[in-house]
Amino acid sequence: MQLPFFWINAFTDQMFTGNPAAVVPLAEWLPDERLQRIARENGLSETAFYVPTGPGRFALRWFTPALEIDLCGHATLAAASALFHHLGQSGEQIVFDSRSGPLPVSRRGERLELDFPSRPATALDAAAVPPDLRPGLGGTPPAWIGRSRDLLCLYPAAAAVRALQPDFTRLARLDATGIIATAPGNDCDFVSEPSHSYG
Repeated sequence: MQLPFFWINAFTDQMFTGNPAAVVPLAEWLPDERLQRIARENGLSETAFYVPTGPGRFALRWFTPALEIDLCGHATLAAASALFHHLGQSGEQIVFDSRSGPLPVSRRGERLELDFPSRPATALDAAAVPPDLRPGLGGTPPAWIGRSRDLLCLYPAAAAVRALQPDFTRLARLDATGIIATAPGNDCDFVSEPSHSYG
């Protein structure tokens, strides 16, 4: 079997930068086990698979190397980029139907704009913070910890995020899709280090 494959770096216009995702367009869904094996072989944080369902409309799913997830922004933009910039998709908007609802992507010249659902984090009190989180991050403890789908760890300065030495084995034991360490940036709005849990 041969399938089309795109490696697309989201959030950039330069080679070897941004956030990479694999995109695999399908005519129809393959068995879940095969989708998972393809994502594992690709070895990127996410592989996006989509199937056309109507004019400008596609069913979209995302897989990490170990599991299917319910929402991924950069891989959604990568799928839209494959359609608009490489596969000749017409029109100014497409809609991806996903487990997290419809995700519209609009074309604005060469840029793509994603209407992404908001998942605000709720602050965790000390008793609710998983015991492996702080030692698993491997650095200065975060100033604030919250939870939505992911665990969000807020630091006072970008240097604290850059200095983290995460223990990924320990973090993988946590009940969260991912752990995000973030802080206000010095020359940008914020810095962030995502750590996806693969099983």
